[in-house]
Amino acid sequence: MPRVSAKRQITLPIAQCREAGIEPGDEYRCFVADGRITIVRKEAGAAKGFLRHVTGDPAMSDDESLQSALDVPRP
Repeated sequence: MPRVSAKRQITLPIAQCREAGIEPGDEYRCFVADGRITIVRKEAGAAKGFLRHVTGDPAMSDDESLQSALDVPRP
């Protein structure tokens, strides 16, 4: 059973890495939800086209756009 080191490092079992397609040097993302940690291998191009439905306003400057995003109330 893998353990967490004093540096909070975890060694992933080889069999699980093979099953998930994780190789040494791969990049990953970690998410915490309901007290569980999920590790997901990053894949090049996985987000391609993700924001294609978003249209910009060419009349708005970068600073105005940033301020607009910061002014949106958060739930």
